[in-house]
Amino acid sequence: MDTTQPPSIRISTCDLNGQMRGKRYAHTYREKVVADGVRMPLSVLNVDLWGDDINSSPLLFETGDADGILFATERGPVPMPWLTRSSTLIPMWMHQENGQMYAGDPRRALAAIQDRYAKHHWHVQASTELEFTLVNDQGTKLQHAHNPYNRQTLTEEATLSLKQIDDFDPFFSTLYDSAEAMNIPIQAATSEGGIGQFEINLDHQPLLRTADDTWLFKALVRGTARKFGYAATFMAKPFESCAGNGMHVHFSILNAEGRNIFDNGGPNGTPELQNAVAGCLAAMPGSSLIFAPYQNSYERLIPESHAPTSASWAYENRTTALRIPGGDCSARRIEHRTPGGDVNPYLMLAAILGAALMGIEEEMIPPDSVTGNAYTSPKAQCLTPNLSAAIEQFRRDRYMNAIFDPVLIDNLCRAKKQELNKFSNLPEDEHWKIYLETV
Repeated sequence: MDTTQPPSIRISTCDLNGQMRGKRYAHTYREKVVADGVRMPLSVLNVDLWGDDINSSPLLFETGDADGILFATERGPVPMPWLTRSSTLIPMWMHQENGQMYAGDPRRALAAIQDRYAKHHWHVQASTELEFTLVNDQGTKLQHAHNPYNRQTLTEEATLSLKQIDDFDPFFSTLYDSAEAMNIPIQAATSEGGIGQFEINLDHQPLLRTADDTWLFKALVRGTARKFGYAATFMAKPFESCAGNGMHVHFSILNAEGRNIFDNGGPNGTPELQNAVAGCLAAMPGSSLIFAPYQNSYERLIPESHAPTSASWAYENRTTALRIPGGDCSARRIEHRTPGGDVNPYLMLAAILGAALMGIEEEMIPPDSVTGNAYTSPKAQCLTPNLSAAIEQFRRDRYMNAIFDPVLIDNLCRAKKQELNKFSNLPEDEHWKIYLETV
């Protein structure tokens, strides 16, 4: 990175698909954009995967495509180490002209859930595990990445292979250094079950910080991969014959004294843990549009592929949608294994934590936990079978309507219907070009 010139400035907000939308400024504007905000159309948060306006959106001609105002979030400015010249990114979120937060902003949706926990004097600690695949996108078909040392195309799965990690050491060393510069705390990197597939875990953080870091880290991974001659994709299923990319979430809830309300001093956890499990299970079908937001997302959900296909839970069992990890009782938590790597982290965390809170508040009781292989157990519905069904389920589901504002629900459904129509007019072997670095 060239550090001899003053850094340019980027301001960015997160749209419904998790993409960065914003502007570039000269470095001299940094204090002004932070102090005064930046005017941008409200409709910028409700564009499709291509960045096109939603034709039916009331945000456009019915209201004159009115502006909102972007203000900096509390996450604060971060460097952009993947660029060749020193640059700073200022994360922002959307407000209306009257100063109120815009209901269609994904970050606002998660902030509203955080506020609902605060009314109980609770706060959430969460972490994400991000799976991604390094690929070669230089031909007409998506191909597996090459080994950096011998330039041979990868052909074998390398689950938990240290050699695979070390073969890509320059990439991972740069990634770790860059994450540290961005103040994104990352833990272990592992080689996963798909060819060229890896996973990196982020540390447990407060809820909004977890979403911010996940959103920023996806951009960092993509940009760093390009510096080394590959592409990195979070597509849920980049290759039909390989394991798909998931985004597992771990969360616990702390009370005002800092005690984990899921911890009862034993392996089973508290009634609140089981209530939260029940809420998450009940909300899964309605959450399909959040956990599997694209047609490609549903190709990941295959039995015995390490992607959950039933709404089930268990202790120390990775075949279920919800897993209660073992270990230290004080760290008792829920692992939600359903979302794909292609999700919007703000919407995904809002759906999960909103459902968990509803389960606790309504004292919901989960079904019996699963023993053994959940793929062969009696099946409860996990996600809807396809994107079209997910759109309709999301719009009418009681859990989603209790978690998300009607404005966001309407905006997201309109966007997804437009995307569904546009993809139907494209040859299937061209779809990957749209998904590759956008999801």
